[in-house]
Amino acid sequence: MKRDTLLVVGARGQLGSELTPALRKMYGALRVVAADLGSPKEGSLNEGPYEQLDILDKQALASVISRYDITQIYLFAANKPSHTGEFTSDAWHLNMQALLNVLSLAAERGIAKVFWPSSLSVFGPDAPRLGCPQSALTDPKTDLGISKLAGELWCRYYWNKYNVDVRSLRYPGLISYKAAPNGSGVTDYVTDMFHSALKTGSYCCYLQESTALPMMYMPDAVRATLELMEAPAINISVRSAYNINAMSFSPGELALAIRRYIPDFTITYHPDRRQLVAEGWPISMDDSVAASDWKWDFAYSIPETVRHMLTHLSVQLNCTPGKVKQLHSQTYF
Repeated sequence: MKRDTLLVVGARGQLGSELTPALRKMYGALRVVAADLGSPKEGSLNEGPYEQLDILDKQALASVISRYDITQIYLFAANKPSHTGEFTSDAWHLNMQALLNVLSLAAERGIAKVFWPSSLSVFGPDAPRLGCPQSALTDPKTDLGISKLAGELWCRYYWNKYNVDVRSLRYPGLISYKAAPNGSGVTDYVTDMFHSALKTGSYCCYLQESTALPMMYMPDAVRATLELMEAPAINISVRSAYNINAMSFSPGELALAIRRYIPDFTITYHPDRRQLVAEGWPISMDDSVAASDWKWDFAYSIPETVRHMLTHLSVQLNCTPGKVKQLHSQTYF
Protein backbone atom coordinates (compact mmCIF):
# COMPACT_ATOMS: atom_id res chain seq x y z
CA MET A 1 0.00 0.00 0.00
CA LYS A 2 1.33 3.44 -0.88
CA ARG A 3 2.14 5.61 2.14
CA ASP A 4 1.34 8.99 0.62
CA THR A 5 -1.59 10.92 2.10
CA LEU A 6 -3.64 12.85 -0.43
CA LEU A 7 -5.95 15.84 -0.22
CA VAL A 8 -8.65 16.33 -2.88
CA VAL A 9 -10.02 19.89 -2.71
CA GLY A 10 -13.31 20.32 -4.57
CA ALA A 11 -14.17 16.68 -3.96
CA ARG A 12 -17.91 17.22 -4.52
CA GLY A 13 -17.44 18.54 -8.06
CA GLN A 14 -17.68 16.71 -11.36
CA LEU A 15 -14.07 15.53 -11.48
CA GLY A 16 -13.33 15.46 -7.77
CA SER A 17 -16.30 13.25 -6.96
CA GLU A 18 -15.15 10.58 -9.40
CA LEU A 19 -11.41 10.86 -8.81
CA THR A 20 -11.68 10.58 -5.01
CA PRO A 21 -13.05 6.99 -5.01
CA ALA A 22 -10.41 5.98 -7.57
CA LEU A 23 -7.65 7.41 -5.40
CA ARG A 24 -9.05 5.69 -2.31
CA LYS A 25 -9.01 2.40 -4.16
CA MET A 26 -5.31 2.92 -4.95
CA TYR A 27 -4.08 4.40 -1.68
CA GLY A 28 -6.63 3.22 0.87
CA ALA A 29 -9.70 5.13 2.06
CA LEU A 30 -8.03 6.54 5.16
CA ARG A 31 -5.16 8.04 3.18
CA VAL A 32 -7.29 10.19 0.86
CA VAL A 33 -8.86 13.24 2.50
CA ALA A 34 -11.81 14.72 0.62
CA ALA A 35 -12.52 18.43 1.14
CA ASP A 36 -15.10 20.92 -0.06
CA LEU A 37 -17.13 23.90 1.15
CA GLY A 38 -20.25 21.93 2.05
CA SER A 39 -20.87 18.73 3.95
CA PRO A 40 -20.34 15.47 2.06
CA LYS A 41 -23.21 14.17 0.00
CA GLU A 42 -24.37 10.63 0.54
CA GLY A 43 -22.14 8.14 -1.19
CA SER A 44 -18.47 7.37 -1.62
CA LEU A 45 -17.15 10.61 -0.09
CA ASN A 46 -18.30 9.30 3.30
CA GLU A 47 -16.04 6.25 2.99
CA GLY A 48 -12.97 8.15 4.17
CA PRO A 49 -11.97 11.36 5.95
CA TYR A 50 -13.79 14.52 4.90
CA GLU A 51 -13.08 18.16 5.76
CA GLN A 52 -15.29 21.17 5.23
CA LEU A 53 -12.76 23.61 3.84
CA ASP A 54 -12.77 27.08 2.33
CA ILE A 55 -9.80 26.94 -0.02
CA LEU A 56 -9.47 30.73 0.20
CA ASP A 57 -8.64 30.36 3.91
CA LYS A 58 -4.93 29.63 3.66
CA GLN A 59 -4.55 28.99 7.39
CA ALA A 60 -7.36 26.43 7.33
CA LEU A 61 -5.72 24.71 4.36
CA ALA A 62 -2.38 24.70 6.18
CA SER A 63 -4.06 23.16 9.22
CA VAL A 64 -5.53 20.30 7.16
CA ILE A 65 -2.15 19.69 5.53
CA SER A 66 -0.48 19.51 8.96
CA ARG A 67 -3.13 17.36 10.69
CA TYR A 68 -3.12 14.69 8.00
CA ASP A 69 0.53 15.03 6.96
CA ILE A 70 -0.55 15.58 3.35
CA THR A 71 1.99 14.70 0.64
CA GLN A 72 -0.13 15.24 -2.50
CA ILE A 73 -2.83 17.81 -3.30
CA TYR A 74 -5.43 17.61 -6.09
CA LEU A 75 -7.11 20.98 -6.57
CA PHE A 76 -10.51 20.98 -8.27
CA ALA A 77 -12.16 23.87 -6.44
CA ALA A 78 -13.09 26.47 -9.07
CA ASN A 79 -15.90 28.57 -10.46
CA LYS A 80 -16.87 28.46 -14.11
CA PRO A 81 -18.18 31.40 -16.10
CA SER A 82 -21.84 31.62 -16.99
CA HIS A 83 -23.19 30.60 -20.40
CA THR A 84 -22.35 34.13 -21.53
CA GLY A 85 -18.69 33.30 -21.03
CA GLU A 86 -18.16 35.96 -18.37
CA PHE A 87 -16.47 35.60 -15.00
CA THR A 88 -17.41 37.60 -11.95
CA SER A 89 -14.57 39.11 -9.95
CA ASP A 90 -15.36 36.61 -7.16
CA ALA A 91 -14.97 33.67 -9.55
CA TRP A 92 -11.63 34.95 -10.82
CA HIS A 93 -10.45 35.49 -7.24
CA LEU A 94 -11.44 31.95 -6.24
CA ASN A 95 -9.73 30.33 -9.20
CA MET A 96 -6.46 32.21 -8.87
CA GLN A 97 -6.20 32.52 -5.09
CA ALA A 98 -7.07 28.86 -4.56
CA LEU A 99 -4.23 27.82 -6.85
CA LEU A 100 -1.78 30.29 -5.30
CA ASN A 101 -2.66 29.12 -1.78
CA VAL A 102 -1.97 25.52 -2.74
CA LEU A 103 1.23 26.26 -4.66
CA SER A 104 2.70 28.50 -1.96
CA LEU A 105 1.96 25.97 0.79
CA ALA A 106 3.34 23.18 -1.38
CA ALA A 107 6.58 25.15 -1.66
CA GLU A 108 6.66 25.93 2.06
CA ARG A 109 5.74 22.43 3.29
CA GLY A 110 7.59 20.34 0.71
CA ILE A 111 4.43 18.75 -0.74
CA ALA A 112 5.55 15.96 -3.06
CA LYS A 113 3.01 16.51 -5.88
CA VAL A 114 0.24 18.90 -6.86
CA PHE A 115 -2.42 18.43 -9.55
CA TRP A 116 -4.40 21.28 -11.08
CA PRO A 117 -6.83 21.00 -14.04
CA SER A 118 -6.51 23.13 -17.16
CA SER A 119 -8.63 22.85 -20.30
CA LEU A 120 -8.70 23.21 -24.07
CA SER A 121 -9.99 26.77 -23.51
CA VAL A 122 -6.38 28.03 -23.29
CA PHE A 123 -6.36 27.93 -27.10
CA GLY A 124 -7.95 30.64 -29.19
CA PRO A 125 -8.97 31.02 -32.83
CA ASP A 126 -5.35 31.45 -33.96
CA ALA A 127 -4.40 27.93 -32.88
CA PRO A 128 -4.72 25.04 -35.38
CA ARG A 129 -8.22 23.59 -35.15
CA LEU A 130 -7.34 20.06 -36.23
CA GLY A 131 -4.73 18.22 -34.19
CA CYS A 132 -3.87 21.31 -32.15
CA PRO A 133 -0.28 20.67 -31.02
CA GLN A 134 1.09 20.90 -27.49
CA SER A 135 3.13 23.98 -28.39
CA ALA A 136 0.39 25.85 -30.26
CA LEU A 137 -0.18 29.52 -29.52
CA THR A 138 -2.19 29.98 -26.34
CA ASP A 139 -4.16 33.16 -26.98
CA PRO A 140 -7.57 32.62 -25.36
CA LYS A 141 -10.47 34.95 -26.09
CA THR A 142 -12.67 33.91 -23.14
CA ASP A 143 -12.41 34.59 -19.42
CA LEU A 144 -12.26 30.85 -18.75
CA GLY A 145 -9.33 30.48 -21.13
CA ILE A 146 -7.51 33.45 -19.60
CA SER A 147 -8.00 31.96 -16.14
CA LYS A 148 -6.68 28.56 -17.23
CA LEU A 149 -3.70 30.06 -19.04
CA ALA A 150 -2.81 32.14 -15.98
CA GLY A 151 -2.99 28.97 -13.89
CA GLU A 152 -0.70 27.10 -16.27
CA LEU A 153 1.85 29.89 -16.05
CA TRP A 154 1.73 29.85 -12.24
CA CYS A 155 2.23 26.08 -12.24
CA ARG A 156 5.28 26.37 -14.46
CA TYR A 157 6.63 29.27 -12.37
CA TYR A 158 6.43 27.27 -9.11
CA TRP A 159 8.16 24.34 -10.77
CA ASN A 160 10.98 26.51 -12.12
CA LYS A 161 11.45 28.68 -9.01
CA TYR A 162 10.53 26.38 -6.12
CA ASN A 163 10.75 22.90 -7.66
CA VAL A 164 7.11 22.17 -6.82
CA ASP A 165 6.19 19.02 -8.74
CA VAL A 166 2.92 20.37 -10.12
CA ARG A 167 1.22 18.60 -13.02
CA SER A 168 -1.78 19.49 -15.16
CA LEU A 169 -3.98 18.32 -18.04
CA ARG A 170 -5.86 20.29 -20.68
CA TYR A 171 -9.13 18.39 -20.40
CA PRO A 172 -11.52 18.28 -23.35
CA GLY A 173 -15.25 18.48 -22.66
CA LEU A 174 -16.01 15.81 -20.05
CA ILE A 175 -18.96 13.42 -20.20
CA SER A 176 -20.34 11.70 -17.11
CA TYR A 177 -23.61 10.01 -16.21
CA LYS A 178 -22.94 10.79 -12.54
CA ALA A 179 -22.98 14.55 -13.08
CA ALA A 180 -26.30 16.36 -13.14
CA PRO A 181 -26.91 18.30 -16.36
CA ASN A 182 -25.72 21.87 -16.08
CA GLY A 183 -26.04 23.43 -19.49
CA SER A 184 -24.01 26.56 -18.80
CA GLY A 185 -20.69 25.54 -20.39
CA VAL A 186 -19.90 25.22 -24.07
CA THR A 187 -19.55 21.42 -23.96
CA ASP A 188 -22.28 20.78 -21.36
CA TYR A 189 -24.82 20.13 -24.12
CA VAL A 190 -23.58 16.52 -24.29
CA THR A 191 -24.81 15.49 -20.84
CA ASP A 192 -27.97 17.55 -21.35
CA MET A 193 -28.68 15.73 -24.60
CA PHE A 194 -28.41 12.29 -23.02
CA HIS A 195 -30.76 13.27 -20.20
CA SER A 196 -33.26 14.89 -22.56
CA ALA A 197 -33.20 11.92 -24.94
CA LEU A 198 -34.23 9.61 -22.12
CA LYS A 199 -36.66 11.95 -20.37
CA THR A 200 -38.50 13.69 -23.20
CA GLY A 201 -37.16 12.25 -26.46
CA SER A 202 -36.17 15.68 -27.78
CA TYR A 203 -33.51 18.32 -27.24
CA CYS A 204 -32.82 21.91 -28.29
CA CYS A 205 -29.09 22.51 -28.73
CA TYR A 206 -27.33 25.85 -28.30
CA LEU A 207 -24.59 24.88 -30.79
CA GLN A 208 -24.94 24.36 -34.52
CA GLU A 209 -25.41 20.84 -35.82
CA SER A 210 -21.91 20.56 -37.33
CA THR A 211 -19.86 22.18 -34.53
CA ALA A 212 -17.35 19.51 -33.50
CA LEU A 213 -15.34 19.76 -30.28
CA PRO A 214 -12.94 17.47 -28.36
CA MET A 215 -14.70 15.29 -25.77
CA MET A 216 -13.72 12.62 -23.25
CA TYR A 217 -15.67 10.08 -21.22
CA MET A 218 -15.04 10.45 -17.50
CA PRO A 219 -13.32 7.07 -16.95
CA ASP A 220 -10.63 8.15 -19.42
CA ALA A 221 -10.28 11.54 -17.69
CA VAL A 222 -9.86 9.87 -14.30
CA ARG A 223 -7.34 7.38 -15.67
CA ALA A 224 -5.37 10.13 -17.43
CA THR A 225 -5.10 12.02 -14.15
CA LEU A 226 -3.96 8.96 -12.22
CA GLU A 227 -1.44 7.94 -14.87
CA LEU A 228 0.05 11.43 -15.07
CA MET A 229 0.44 11.65 -11.30
CA GLU A 230 1.95 8.16 -11.09
CA ALA A 231 4.53 8.84 -13.82
CA PRO A 232 8.13 9.35 -12.65
CA ALA A 233 9.05 13.04 -12.39
CA ILE A 234 11.91 12.53 -14.83
CA ASN A 235 9.35 11.66 -17.54
CA ILE A 236 7.39 14.91 -17.15
CA SER A 237 8.56 17.37 -19.78
CA VAL A 238 5.55 19.71 -19.68
CA ARG A 239 5.16 21.88 -16.59
CA SER A 240 2.27 23.99 -17.83
CA ALA A 241 -0.38 21.42 -18.89
CA TYR A 242 -0.47 18.42 -21.22
CA ASN A 243 -2.81 18.13 -24.19
CA ILE A 244 -4.91 14.97 -23.99
CA ASN A 245 -7.29 13.78 -26.67
CA ALA A 246 -10.00 11.17 -27.09
CA MET A 247 -12.95 11.68 -29.48
CA SER A 248 -14.35 14.65 -31.36
CA PHE A 249 -17.94 14.95 -32.48
CA SER A 250 -20.66 17.47 -33.26
CA PRO A 251 -24.19 17.71 -31.81
CA GLY A 252 -25.51 16.21 -35.03
CA GLU A 253 -23.16 13.23 -34.81
CA LEU A 254 -24.06 12.64 -31.17
CA ALA A 255 -27.77 12.81 -31.98
CA LEU A 256 -27.28 10.22 -34.75
CA ALA A 257 -25.44 7.92 -32.33
CA ILE A 258 -28.21 8.27 -29.74
CA ARG A 259 -30.82 7.41 -32.39
CA ARG A 260 -29.21 3.99 -32.76
CA TYR A 261 -30.79 3.26 -29.39
CA ILE A 262 -33.66 5.79 -29.25
CA PRO A 263 -34.94 5.93 -32.86
CA ASP A 264 -37.58 8.59 -32.18
CA PHE A 265 -35.15 11.07 -30.62
CA THR A 266 -35.38 14.53 -32.22
CA ILE A 267 -33.10 17.55 -32.00
CA THR A 268 -33.39 21.22 -32.95
CA TYR A 269 -30.73 23.89 -33.04
CA HIS A 270 -30.84 27.45 -31.69
CA PRO A 271 -27.21 28.64 -31.38
CA ASP A 272 -26.45 31.26 -28.74
CA ARG A 273 -23.30 33.08 -27.68
CA ARG A 274 -21.58 29.78 -26.87
CA GLN A 275 -21.46 29.03 -30.60
CA LEU A 276 -18.91 31.83 -31.08
CA VAL A 277 -16.78 30.42 -28.26
CA ALA A 278 -16.89 26.92 -29.75
CA GLU A 279 -15.79 28.22 -33.15
CA GLY A 280 -12.61 29.56 -31.55
CA TRP A 281 -11.61 26.24 -29.95
CA PRO A 282 -9.78 23.27 -31.49
CA ILE A 283 -11.75 20.42 -33.02
CA SER A 284 -9.12 17.89 -31.91
CA MET A 285 -5.94 17.92 -29.84
CA ASP A 286 -2.52 16.47 -30.61
CA ASP A 287 -1.58 14.52 -27.47
CA SER A 288 1.59 12.92 -28.82
CA VAL A 289 3.73 14.52 -26.10
CA ALA A 290 1.61 12.91 -23.37
CA ALA A 291 1.77 9.61 -25.26
CA SER A 292 5.55 9.84 -25.45
CA ASP A 293 6.16 11.03 -21.87
CA TRP A 294 3.79 8.79 -19.91
CA LYS A 295 2.17 6.45 -22.46
CA TRP A 296 -1.24 8.16 -22.53
CA ASP A 297 -3.94 6.72 -24.79
CA PHE A 298 -7.73 6.91 -24.59
CA ALA A 299 -10.02 3.88 -24.34
CA TYR A 300 -13.56 5.20 -24.96
CA SER A 301 -14.69 6.28 -28.42
CA ILE A 302 -18.15 7.54 -29.42
CA PRO A 303 -19.89 4.12 -29.67
CA GLU A 304 -18.68 2.90 -26.28
CA THR A 305 -19.42 6.23 -24.62
CA VAL A 306 -22.97 6.44 -25.96
CA ARG A 307 -23.76 2.86 -24.95
CA HIS A 308 -22.30 3.33 -21.46
CA MET A 309 -24.06 6.65 -20.90
CA LEU A 310 -27.46 5.37 -21.96
CA THR A 311 -27.05 2.12 -20.02
CA HIS A 312 -26.28 3.89 -16.75
CA LEU A 313 -28.66 6.81 -17.21
CA SER A 314 -31.60 4.59 -18.15
CA VAL A 315 -31.24 2.89 -14.76
CA GLN A 316 -30.55 6.12 -12.91
CA LEU A 317 -33.57 7.87 -14.45
CA ASN A 318 -35.76 4.77 -14.12
CA CYS A 319 -36.71 4.67 -17.79
CA THR A 320 -39.59 2.45 -18.79
CA PRO A 321 -38.68 -0.91 -20.39
CA GLY A 322 -38.37 -0.74 -24.14
CA LYS A 323 -37.62 2.98 -24.29
CA VAL A 324 -33.98 2.25 -25.11
CA LYS A 325 -33.17 -0.53 -27.55
CA GLN A 326 -30.26 -2.98 -27.55
CA LEU A 327 -28.25 -1.30 -24.78
CA HIS A 328 -26.62 -4.53 -23.78
CA SER A 329 -25.80 -5.57 -27.30
CA GLN A 330 -22.10 -5.85 -28.11
CA THR A 331 -22.66 -4.42 -31.56
CA TYR A 332 -23.21 -0.74 -32.22
CA PHE A 333 -24.77 -0.56 -35.65
